[in-house]
Amino acid sequence: VGRGTGISDQRLLTKIEVIKTALLCHHPPDVNTLEKVGGMEIGAMAGVMIGAAAKRVPVVIDGVISAAAALIAIQLAPACIAYMLASHRSIEPGHSIALDYLGLDPFLDLNLHLGEGSGAALSFPIIDAAMRTLQEMATFDDAGVSDSID
Repeated sequence: VGRGTGISDQRLLTKIEVIKTALLCHHPPDVNTLEKVGGMEIGAMAGVMIGAAAKRVPVVIDGVISAAAALIAIQLAPACIAYMLASHRSIEPGHSIALDYLGLDPFLDLNLHLGEGSGAALSFPIIDAAMRTLQEMATFDDAGVSDSID
């Protein structure tokens, strides 16, 4: 549990207690847990992730909310992990735990925690550069480069 957009110490303690209570009421977690302790946006994002994977389209995981959706998505459709890219590592503790569980290495580590998709936006030029390199860079044969050093 983290501070999100910078809540006070008292609000953080309240947040922790609410989450503890919700988890105690819904243990062990199952597919219906999202309905009980999550939001519709997390379910919708998980559905988009599963649908994107079915179409072989990659998705960029941003912060805590999209990481939570990714955790739901891989429980329902484990193969969709192959289409997930982590944009950044947030300073929110739960984000690192989720990324580690997913086995995703983020492109960036900038201490972000804004909740507005800025990590994903910052990762797009990196993804674009990687795609262009794969698609447009000449091979050694194409460039006439030999592997010998004389």
